Order: sequence, then structure tokens, then C-alpha cells
Amino acid sequence: MITLPTKPLMSTEELATLLDVDPSTIRRWRTAVPHQGPPFIQISDRVVKYATEDVADWLSSRRVYPKAA
Repeated sequence: MITLPTKPLMSTEELATLLDVDPSTIRRWRTAVPHQGPPFIQISDRVVKYATEDVADWLSSRRVYPKAA
């Protein structure tokens, strides 16, 4: 089970650590057309944050429930 941080915003690096991916993967998702990954907040040209609530919602939407055999 993934434990989300208790703070309201997280950095690209924190999200990458949470998802066990490289930060470049998160950046690639953000710049893809159409956008991939969770919603993000563009604070400035160099600062991007992710709302913990948005990350939780995005992860929940990605959940796959296999059908019973």
C-alpha cells in the first residue's frame, strides 16, 4: 500500500520517490501531449508541485480490478 505524504504539496522528486520511478519520468509525463500523470501546479517556470489530494485521486483512478476467473 502506498503511504501518501501528510503535507499538501509535493515536488517532482517526492512524487517520483513515492511512485518508485525516476524524476525524469514525471517530467516526461508532464510535457507529453496530451499530459499524462497526475494534475500538477505550475508555480513558476522552474517550480512545479503536485497536490497530495490530486495524486491520491489519480492513483485511485489508475487502479485495475481483475475480473474473477
